[in-house]
Amino acid sequence: MSSLLASADDVLRRAAWTTRSAEVRSSLVRLAACLMAFALWYGAVMGAFRGLTGQDQWLRQMIYSAMKVPLLLTASFALGLPSFFVLSTLFGLRRDFAESVRALVAAQAGLAIVLAALSPLTLLWYASSVDYQQALLFNGAMFATASVAAQYLLRAYYRPLLQRDPRHRRMLACWALIYILVAIQLAWLLRPFIGSPNADVQFLRPEAWDNAYVKVGQLIWRAVGR
Repeated sequence: MSSLLASADDVLRRAAWTTRSAEVRSSLVRLAACLMAFALWYGAVMGAFRGLTGQDQWLRQMIYSAMKVPLLLTASFALGLPSFFVLSTLFGLRRDFAESVRALVAAQAGLAIVLAALSPLTLLWYASSVDYQQALLFNGAMFATASVAAQYLLRAYYRPLLQRDPRHRRMLACWALIYILVAIQLAWLLRPFIGSPNADVQFLRPEAWDNAYVKVGQLIWRAVGR
């Protein structure tokens, strides 16, 4: 545990092992370990809503959610990576691809670390409110907060690449667009992360392939319009 926390501190501080060109492969393993561990922790906390609101099958929901958050982050990354590779090649930045990928993984690890740091607030919210819709929106706010922090971290990791070639700025914008589009739809596919009240716990819902953007808009409209 102490080594994991030390690695998390290194990621946020951009320690030497996270940026050395000669250590790309070994650093990727440590970054991926941080990503998986802290995403798993927040997933378990996210799925604790049923337990804190006195519902049954809460342990199963926690296990499912603990599996889904790492899956969401890693699958969104993996699905967006081929497009990122092609665009890197088209922009003439393929020589920096390995370092770019490490910067992206570091940002993903940072996102998971920030989520884990926000998990006490999520538990406090669950203990203060039993409203399912508000729990959904609160977790959305936590993911948005962590994503903003991850973007700042990504720009810090990308600074040497930007100094080497300003065209990397375009790649940052392209990656943000690709990742957001993929992650939103994938999050909708993998729901429920919290578990609807008085509904049986299931890994995926039957209507998983609905359009995420339409449904999220409807959710926000219902919450704001009450």
